[in-house]
Amino acid sequence: MPERREDNLSRTLRAPTIHRQALERLFSFAAQPALRRASRLNWELGIKEEVAVELIRLEDIHKTYHLGEVDVPVLKGITLDIARGELVALMGASGSGKTTLMNVLGCLDRPSSGGYWLDGQEVGSLSADERAMVRNHKIGFVFQSFNLLPRTSALEQVMMPLAYTAVQLSEQEWRKRSGALLQQVGLGDRLDHEPSQLSGGQQQRVAIARALVNNPPLVLADEPTGALDSRTSEEILRLFQQLNAEKGITVVLVTHDANVASHASRVIRIKDGLIEADGAGSVSALSSRR
Repeated sequence: MPERREDNLSRTLRAPTIHRQALERLFSFAAQPALRRASRLNWELGIKEEVAVELIRLEDIHKTYHLGEVDVPVLKGITLDIARGELVALMGASGSGKTTLMNVLGCLDRPSSGGYWLDGQEVGSLSADERAMVRNHKIGFVFQSFNLLPRTSALEQVMMPLAYTAVQLSEQEWRKRSGALLQQVGLGDRLDHEPSQLSGGQQQRVAIARALVNNPPLVLADEPTGALDSRTSEEILRLFQQLNAEKGITVVLVTHDANVASHASRVIRIKDGLIEADGAGSVSALSSRR
């Protein structure tokens, strides 16, 4: 393979301290080298997992935190299915358990008990390294605060996950895939712009493109419009709807905002660690049936 030009991305990946740690925190690339080699071998051999009808299946999920001698139950028996291609809002007030549930769905935390199947694989009992592999390949994250690295172009931001999951591709292929995603989210003319040169809405579009670069079946968006004005929020929510409709990506919007939830085709309301309501349509339509 020809020697690659050392751009900001290469320097960041080579850096032994702060940038590397930031990448691991953002994208959770903590998998063991053996797991990464096994993943690449599976790709080379064309091994694919059996596709399940539902993308997500939770059965009686409990999560209890132990604070000294005190047990604090947060999730108290969550059972639900989310089909492939759904656009779902996970809605609840602060302290309802929705963030803990999102952490379980995103394989950022393990349930204390119960079963969690993602894309046909039981993932609730996996080790930390195994969960990192699942996150790398099957889940894209979008955060309220964008989590972009400074002094790094939009194109390089989107390319970063590929350095860990697509080592079989050339840098030219990374750039082609990343550039196409930025074009799709409306930033084809901003490839070389750094975060300081982008508006809040544009930064979130970069973050969305980054979440999609590994072609994950699931995108988790945690309060994705919380740092945006109302007009820009509407644009971002319509982008999620477009990606869901055109690419069939399963999107879960985690929010306390009824307006955000109204953009989903299904709303799951969480209260006191339990599902309070689960129905199709907007929040107002759901409330009228309760």
